[in-house]
Amino acid sequence: MKEIYVKARAKINLNLEVVEKRKDNYHNIKSIFQKINLYDELFIRKTETNNIQIQTNVKELKQKENIIYQAYVQLKEKNKNITGVQVKLNKNIPMQAGLGGGSTDCASFILGMNQLFNLQLTKVEREQIAKSLGADVVPCFYPGTVLAKGIGEIITPIHTNVNYYIIIIKPKIVGNTKEMYQKIDAQKKQKTKDTSQEVIEALEQGQIEKLAGNLYNTFETVIEEKETIQTIKKELMRHGAIDSLMTGSGSCVYGIFKDKKTAKTAYQALRNQYQTYITISCNPRKKETKI
Repeated sequence: MKEIYVKARAKINLNLEVVEKRKDNYHNIKSIFQKINLYDELFIRKTETNNIQIQTNVKELKQKENIIYQAYVQLKEKNKNITGVQVKLNKNIPMQAGLGGGSTDCASFILGMNQLFNLQLTKVEREQIAKSLGADVVPCFYPGTVLAKGIGEIITPIHTNVNYYIIIIKPKIVGNTKEMYQKIDAQKKQKTKDTSQEVIEALEQGQIEKLAGNLYNTFETVIEEKETIQTIKKELMRHGAIDSLMTGSGSCVYGIFKDKKTAKTAYQALRNQYQTYITISCNPRKKETKI
């Protein structure tokens, strides 16, 4: 095998509870990650060189600051049979949006390299690399829905047959994860709510209304642009979303829709006003659904 193509799928957080700050300055969280059918594309090809070359359609991404570059360095240190590679990264997932774009690119690159060079990495080995690169990378190894705890590295897969449609809006504000955690730490009394059990039950039982009724994100309590986020949430619900939520530390807001027709109508209505995406939840048990 000389080259491989990998889809790096985005995620949304169905709930996100920031539990506490740890002694190592990381934060323990409790969150349900849902992979969605919005993805970056990775083309990885072996070369005769001894390094990595990354080509991307996003000018802001500098090679040595790219998480893919950092993953390559670690993989090469541990596996001497790795040669140079050329990576073409076609980004479709908006950046600094709470959709895990960089993390899923990294996870997908590790999986692609594992297959391309027949590294036979164990689950523990690949997750050790992932944890050193970013807290959200480990959940991105999983194709469907998972409960993530600790700093994101303690994973419990959630088994569900349900699919639902999702409209995502990217407002003209940037999500900065470090700053958002600092704002939470500055709160005298941290506001938090654990809805993970209700969300898991809803997913397992196929109850989309119950799922939508238990969406929660701690970061919504501290984001400065609350009015902008609330306006978008109301717009999504006005166009048929059952409920809506900001994902990750922002800034994207998504709405959950029960059926394709309502979602597509909402997408057509909102796309002229906002940077808007239409997608569907990923379910490994089902054939990929096209929008």
